[in-house]
Amino acid sequence: MEDHPSEGPEDVEAEYQRPPAEVRFADELERLRESDTGPRPPGWALSLTAARRFIVGDDALGVRRKFVGDTALIDRALVTLATSRGLMLVGEPGTAKSLLSELIAAAVSGTSTLTIQGGAATTEDQIKYSWNYALLVSEGPSTRSLVPAPLLTGMAEGRVVRFEEITRCPLEVQDSLLSPLSDRVLAIPELSRAAAGGSGAVSHGGQSADAMVFARDGFNIIATANTRDRGVNEMSAALKRRFNFETVFPIADFATELDLVEQEARRLLEHSGVEVAPRRDVLEVLVTVFRELRDATTGEGRAMDRLSAVMSTAEAVSVAHQVGVRGWFLRGEAGGAADIVECLAGTAAKDSPEDLARLRRYLEQQAPRRGGEQWSALHAARHLLPG
Repeated sequence: MEDHPSEGPEDVEAEYQRPPAEVRFADELERLRESDTGPRPPGWALSLTAARRFIVGDDALGVRRKFVGDTALIDRALVTLATSRGLMLVGEPGTAKSLLSELIAAAVSGTSTLTIQGGAATTEDQIKYSWNYALLVSEGPSTRSLVPAPLLTGMAEGRVVRFEEITRCPLEVQDSLLSPLSDRVLAIPELSRAAAGGSGAVSHGGQSADAMVFARDGFNIIATANTRDRGVNEMSAALKRRFNFETVFPIADFATELDLVEQEARRLLEHSGVEVAPRRDVLEVLVTVFRELRDATTGEGRAMDRLSAVMSTAEAVSVAHQVGVRGWFLRGEAGGAADIVECLAGTAAKDSPEDLARLRRYLEQQAPRRGGEQWSALHAARHLLPG
């Protein structure tokens, strides 16, 4: 792999699809560190007030707002991480739980990449540590043959570890966090004196000094879980007691959600090489469609069928991105309401074929009730839905 020692944040952003938060916002973090005079919890890179400003924005320092949500939630989350309890962010899919955990980790630890992605195939090796088996066979268990995973690295270096979609992991894998969260220690029994054959430094208890990793100041865990997945592998009561739970809700205000979708779509389109900005009137139609299908209620209060698919703000941004890419690379324009119909099918019908029929009814029955060029175009393009 070629090294790029002179690259700055702008060069990295241009090369990689999505650099981590500490790279994308390196200049902002540096300005916050230079101006930070508040008290810092042990092991933190910023004070609580500076970390909060990194997330909610600070116009005086040129720090933009990155998370649209309850500011009080951010305060509670930061306070939780400054204690001995882990932070659990729960909510509907697409409510920016992962983004919030990434931003908090970047502000608190200076890095957000100590991440565990939960799933049915996640094992303890991917959470704690594994071994270089060539060295293990030739030398036996040793610190040289040990391969740290995010949890071990976070404890040893005093950094925040992110655990995404924890409830998708088997229960026994989830419970591997019990000791690190309660006792702040991770045992590596293979490195005990007996397993190491008598070599290595020996602690007072007769074990190798490397066999117990004690968490340094700054270590903690941020986990996320979708409310739709909480029944997949429900957390044990013992593990729940070691977390403070915070719920991240969908954006309540239409204008706020529209501004966010426009901002994120513009950023993604620029990165994709699209040279025209998304049209505001098209995005207004898109966000309205998503909000009404999400809430199963029209803006006038009429009840509708609810889709089983996730119609989140994140999905709206994705569709807005597709609309812009489709319009620019196929026709050299920004994209219109007809492109929304083409791109919605892949979002609305991913969970249930019945959702496609519900979407078709919405376009046939609700779109004609609205005035405006884009709503008329949306209704006229209903035949573009597959099936």
